[in-house]
Amino acid sequence: MEFLKHYIDVIATVVEFIGVAIMFLGLLFALFKVIRARHSLSHETYVDVRQAVGKSILLGLEVLIAADIMATVVTDPTLRSVLILGCIVLIRTFLSLSLQVELEGRFPWQKQSDKKANLKVNN
Repeated sequence: MEFLKHYIDVIATVVEFIGVAIMFLGLLFALFKVIRARHSLSHETYVDVRQAVGKSILLGLEVLIAADIMATVVTDPTLRSVLILGCIVLIRTFLSLSLQVELEGRFPWQKQSDKKANLKVNN
């Protein structure tokens, strides 16, 4: 069993690294967008860059939550470790939800307004 715990711990560490890398690469991609559009910086460029950074943070947070769950399952699941995991998941879920509301202007369970839906279909 120790053999398996070691490998799952290594996998959880790799998944954590992937989550951080997703956020970092998303930031680099957003900065590349700014550099590419430096001559025509506008509000639309700002919104695009903000969306790119926000989406990379959201995806990175989701991956980090998965890594935390794997790391907690590997250890002996004591009440303390499960409570810590629960707090971490709650905090990251709250961050993800608030980022999504900030980026999209609505909660994930709300339908898109007809105006926004038509804009996406026409584009």
